[in-house]
Amino acid sequence: MAGVNISLLPWQEKVINDEARFKVIAAGRRCGKTHFAAVTLILAALDGKPGMVMYVGPTMGLARDLMWDKLFELAGDIIEGSNVNNLEITLAGGNKITLKGSDRPDTLRGYSIKHLVLDEFAFHKEGVFDTILRPALADRKGSALFISTPEGRNSFYDVYMNGETGKKGWKSWHLTSHDNPLLDPEELEAAKETMAGWQYRQEFEASFDAKGSEFFDPEEFSYYEDRNLSAGGDYYIAIDLAGFESDRGNKTKRRDNSAMAIVFVDDAGTWWVEDIEHGRWTLDETAQKIFKAVEKYKPISVGIEKGIAQQAVMNPLQDVMRRTHRVFRIELLSHGNQKKEDRILWALQGRFEHSKIRLKKGEWNVTFVDEASAFPSKLVHDDLLDALAYVDQMAIVPYASDLDLEDDYEPMDSIAGY
Repeated sequence: MAGVNISLLPWQEKVINDEARFKVIAAGRRCGKTHFAAVTLILAALDGKPGMVMYVGPTMGLARDLMWDKLFELAGDIIEGSNVNNLEITLAGGNKITLKGSDRPDTLRGYSIKHLVLDEFAFHKEGVFDTILRPALADRKGSALFISTPEGRNSFYDVYMNGETGKKGWKSWHLTSHDNPLLDPEELEAAKETMAGWQYRQEFEASFDAKGSEFFDPEEFSYYEDRNLSAGGDYYIAIDLAGFESDRGNKTKRRDNSAMAIVFVDDAGTWWVEDIEHGRWTLDETAQKIFKAVEKYKPISVGIEKGIAQQAVMNPLQDVMRRTHRVFRIELLSHGNQKKEDRILWALQGRFEHSKIRLKKGEWNVTFVDEASAFPSKLVHDDLLDALAYVDQMAIVPYASDLDLEDDYEPMDSIAGY
């Protein structure tokens, strides 16, 4: 195209030729993200179709710093005018590209957008796309490009997973800095030698789990398919309630889940984790799940975290007991004035390190490992870990069962006892 300086790397050509409406690119530093974003903006502005072309950065200042000069570099002679105060560029034929920041949501309202680029989306203000920008794409069925280096499991991870799980119209790509052939491999190796491992994985390898857990190593977790049913011990059920509302997709994904840990503790003190049910449940669903678990495993103790949620579930749970004529006692669990992080570590870390916790293979393993891998990240739930940790308050292990005590022992002093 005359007057336009456009060149693409192999990965950029592949993405730009894909027909997906919503494209998500998780990319390492110096991978060519900004260049590619600018190319899509220019091509969309020149496609002859009506509608706004918009670039949104985390802030107005970053939008200007990241994209303003790049557009002038690429568009060249076809730029007919610009307004640096409004961050707006007019191309040949009157086509415009507008730069905005997600930190000022009100400035994003009222547009009809045909192509949208959300750059460094991992650092955008939460909820701006869903509430403001997604509706702006509706009337023209506009396209959107999400592009960023990850920053843990936040909204960028959510949209990335839309493509990974095959949602209609979505597609995701994962690129590392090594995918840029113009970047010297020796420079990457030099950076790797001086940066913390998690920093390098996040910044150059675009890892969503870069930092990982400081306390748990899921690679060392022990799993089982069947345990020795003749071994002595008892079942315990520990429940961490998070409120009562069914899962409504994006609207509840940030909220905590309720979790119910079902654990067999043998006489040697090993925890055999049979299952950890979890999800967003209604009040009646929660009561039914608890009752069914008790009916199936016949635990010697059922514990629920003390609080408003526990008080709310007691009525429907007692109704089920009356209807079925099966009654069991609820033990009220408390955090003991400990921070949740400390309580989880105290209960689980040492047991995992000494292989005193075994996990039964099941679908819940993925979520549990996900939580343990990121703990204590604020961006990832810890509901399953929390429920399992409560078993520490409930389990009674007969450590002294093998002691040889003399039957004829008599205290020397009847008051002191020795």
